[in-house]
Amino acid sequence: MAAVAQCVLGTLRSRSPLLSLALRTSPRLFCVATQQKSTSQNLEEDQGQSHNEQKAEPSAAERMLTEEKAKLEEQLKEVTDKYKRALADAENVRQRSQKLVEEAKLYGIQSFCKDLLEVADILEKATESVPKEEIKDENPHLKSLYEGLVMTEVQIQKVFKKHGLLRLNPVGAKFDPYEHEALFHAPMEGKEPGTIALVSKIGYKLHGRTLRPALVGVVKDA
Repeated sequence: MAAVAQCVLGTLRSRSPLLSLALRTSPRLFCVATQQKSTSQNLEEDQGQSHNEQKAEPSAAERMLTEEKAKLEEQLKEVTDKYKRALADAENVRQRSQKLVEEAKLYGIQSFCKDLLEVADILEKATESVPKEEIKDENPHLKSLYEGLVMTEVQIQKVFKKHGLLRLNPVGAKFDPYEHEALFHAPMEGKEPGTIALVSKIGYKLHGRTLRPALVGVVKDA
């Protein structure tokens, strides 16, 4: 430090005679000023270094805040997941309830329809039991009775169709255990095995669901 001061003094003396004279008269003042400047620079360097260290190493409060933030973010994620699952469950319940209501509207008349099927069966048997050769003008009463039965049967089938109740008369179709009930299996010449050769009792479907399976005879291999 002394060598630096001597160098500075020599430079200033050579460049300014007046300043050289002032320095000869007050050498102690210049040395004090130089020391103060050096001390100020060292203090600034120490403060800068301390500030950098504070930036590099977070305080305990900052670490605590960071940990608390991570915990809150994790809790928020969990709550969000639970909320989404609750929404999905509520939507599933709503859809199931809506489906049950719709099915109740469609199939609420199922028991009533089953009872009416017996009436339709009786009408069908009644019309089939009338000898066709007896239906002529010479027997007006029988002819009128027969025509009335046929008209009633046609009308009841229209009502059934209006409410989604359809007949199953599957002669020649493939046997379907969901729509047919096999009474017997028998080989029949000219018939494909697995097909229905005879319908003993007509079946019915209500809005696509089998209400009563058709009673059938099924062809089997010889």
